[in-house]
Amino acid sequence: MPLEVHTPDEALSADSGLRHNILTPLETLSQSISAIAPTTSPALTIPLVFALAGNGTWLAYLLAAAATLLMALCIARFAQSSASPGSLYKYATNSLPVIGGRTAGWALLLAYTATGASVVGGFLNYAGVLFPAAHAIPGPLLAFIATAAATFFAYRDVQASARLMLWIEAASVLMIALVILALIFRSGLKLDFPQAQLHAVTPSGVRLGVVLALFSFVGFESATTLGHEARHPLRTIPRAVIQSAILSGLFFLVCCYTETLGFRQLHQDLGTSEAPFRALASIARVPIVGPWLGTGIDIGAFVSMFACTLACITAAARVLLKMAQDGLVPHLLGRTHIKNETPHLSVLTVGLAVLCLSAGLSAHGASGADIYAQMGSLAVYGFITAYFLIAAALPLYLRRNAQLTPAALTLSIAAALAMLLAMAGTLYPVPPSPYNVLPYIYLAYLAAGLLWSRLSPAIDSHSFT
Repeated sequence: MPLEVHTPDEALSADSGLRHNILTPLETLSQSISAIAPTTSPALTIPLVFALAGNGTWLAYLLAAAATLLMALCIARFAQSSASPGSLYKYATNSLPVIGGRTAGWALLLAYTATGASVVGGFLNYAGVLFPAAHAIPGPLLAFIATAAATFFAYRDVQASARLMLWIEAASVLMIALVILALIFRSGLKLDFPQAQLHAVTPSGVRLGVVLALFSFVGFESATTLGHEARHPLRTIPRAVIQSAILSGLFFLVCCYTETLGFRQLHQDLGTSEAPFRALASIARVPIVGPWLGTGIDIGAFVSMFACTLACITAAARVLLKMAQDGLVPHLLGRTHIKNETPHLSVLTVGLAVLCLSAGLSAHGASGADIYAQMGSLAVYGFITAYFLIAAALPLYLRRNAQLTPAALTLSIAAALAMLLAMAGTLYPVPPSPYNVLPYIYLAYLAAGLLWSRLSPAIDSHSFT
């Protein structure tokens, strides 16, 4: 199977139907940052990790950040020589046997879609926190509003979407940073010994916490889906992938350490808090904006859920576009809008899938927090699968280009092992219901997707060579 390698000119000239050279490096970075949703994790995920790892929350995030950085370095090696809307799916297709590329595509499609549904659940959760009257509105209706708005922006203009996501996340992160800095200043630059000594921390708690902490980072690679829309993609996208992994890792580490310290001062349980920064802002007492900062962060988290939904729909639609162009799904989904130059049919398909997952769970009585946790856990299986396949593909990719070195091989092995350990952590010990059935749902989905790919008469086997 000959390897497809794009030069800069070839990467830009490929006829994908998408706009070329319109996204600046900052707008490209915003795609990955928004998919990570850095405001969401301090507000929702860190409390969940704390419930498992306690004073070892920072350690869980440190290990998750290290695994993410390993994967970022692997992905960046691919992104330096190939730019495609198919992102990790196309990287795997170019290097692995046919089954590997197909598996990566289906896994990544589920990962982005389930993450979109997850953050719609977060949107529902914060709607109830901010607006008590929202409890009277049916959850499926709120899910429809959030998903429809995100789908509209993804349908119309990728550049406007990128700019919107950038400003939403920048404002939210700034408010969180104000609280963090104020807490550190008021607590003094002293070590928190219960955290440093891992007081009452168990290895199993940290292991489970690492798996959940990984969900804070997933999506860091989604800038790779903008291969035909970013300016100078072979330079811009690798930088965006690595920068998003490093910046989010540092941010999450500071947040989890400070949140744990702050809630100890409040004598409250971080693991059960629905709006942790509202409580932390009360002791941070930031001058002038102090009384309103906690509410402002909650609003920021609420809007950030929308930005993350938009980022996930944007990324998933481009993966689906490339899968359609390769014949894995109906060719109709490989079309782009003549005026907007967006994968409009793929956007609508992904938006509908996100809505069905989130509204369906809400209609069956799941709370916003439950949807966030359950869909996030399902998404992790897809991301870990795609990441593992990319790590395994890297040596093959570099060897065919006469670029394989001992350092690159070591990187590949380390990243693949990290993903295997993460997958093992999701399976053992067996999680409680309904999380114990998620692996079977994921495997059934993968089997159905691969069977469809095998039986579909539209598939052209030469698409993968």
